[in-house]
Amino acid sequence: MIVALIVIITIIAFIVVDLALRMSLKRIRETQLLKEREQALDIGLKLDVSEEAPSLKRVELDNPKARILAVDDEEIILSSFRKILVLAGYSIDTVETGSEALGLIRKNDYDFIFTDLKMPEMDGVELTKAAKHLRPDIDIIVITGYASIETAVETVSFGAMAYIEKPFTEDELLAFVKKALIKRQDNLEKNMRHKIRLVKPGTRESDSKFELNVPAGIFISPQHAWARILSNGAVQIGLDDLVRKVFDKMEQVELPALNKQVTKGDTLFSIGYGDYNLAIPAPLSGRVIAVNTEHAEHPEWLAVKPFELSWMCRIEPSNLAGELPGLKIGRDSVDWYQQEIDRFHELASGFISGDDKEEEQQLSTTQYVELLDSFAKPFRQAEDPA
Repeated sequence: MIVALIVIITIIAFIVVDLALRMSLKRIRETQLLKEREQALDIGLKLDVSEEAPSLKRVELDNPKARILAVDDEEIILSSFRKILVLAGYSIDTVETGSEALGLIRKNDYDFIFTDLKMPEMDGVELTKAAKHLRPDIDIIVITGYASIETAVETVSFGAMAYIEKPFTEDELLAFVKKALIKRQDNLEKNMRHKIRLVKPGTRESDSKFELNVPAGIFISPQHAWARILSNGAVQIGLDDLVRKVFDKMEQVELPALNKQVTKGDTLFSIGYGDYNLAIPAPLSGRVIAVNTEHAEHPEWLAVKPFELSWMCRIEPSNLAGELPGLKIGRDSVDWYQQEIDRFHELASGFISGDDKEEEQQLSTTQYVELLDSFAKPFRQAEDPA
């Protein structure tokens, strides 16, 4: 009896110590994170990014909860936005005019736009109309005073997500943004439709799981490898955005050996999940002259790396002129991507019961592998016609 009591007391003591240690570590992490955000805020305000927009101030964080653009002709309002939202974990750009905001929207990806309703030159209503025309997927929140609530409500009919009345407290703003972010994520998951985005030079890639980047000047193979011709004549090859973002549970990456001679259509590299292995055929023939060993060490990074950094290997092509016409580029690649997206969603719908679109995000391991296998059949058929 005494022994049992000692065991129970020991277990309880262990649990209490473990909880105390976890809470202590959590407080340490939160303190460290706050210091990093304060430092990012201080550095961001000192950087000169006026070449993008005269009044632009930018504060970027690693792994932000969302990217926000705030537009207001009062600097005191923008200063409050920067301090409150950055310390809460959001990256933010702020500008003082609607025309500057439109220029940034053309070049950057934002999750939310906060815009004042009453501004000179271009007001919040005009900005909402123009922004939704440029980027229908952006969620716009109008900042308004009591006297202009009717107009703010009107902006909702033009595509604004909601409006927030000023003055507002820090807690009110954070609660509003958190609620808006949850709503945005729910809408994305319910729609579950991937969009194609042609990334032009100088345009930032989208890291959204639902937007597929197709950089200008990139060749795409029918087996979802991309190829970029470098200035020295070598070809850099990687895994395209569709496979990277749709099948983001990559646990291992197998790269080709240096100096290996590959023939177009032969396996160049592969990605794995559990016991399943997806081989990606070489889009071109040649000799492997470099490999990105980072992916072999950290395969999970592949799904979140920017396009340029997701390369797998470089080859010295042996028949570039003869094989390049078999790849897609420009409008042809965009049209083909749309066909592949439609094919994926048609396959994925077979794993969803009824109208519950959110279940597509919660497939079991077996279902996930089956979906991957079904989508990859054309790859294997192309590699092995027999």
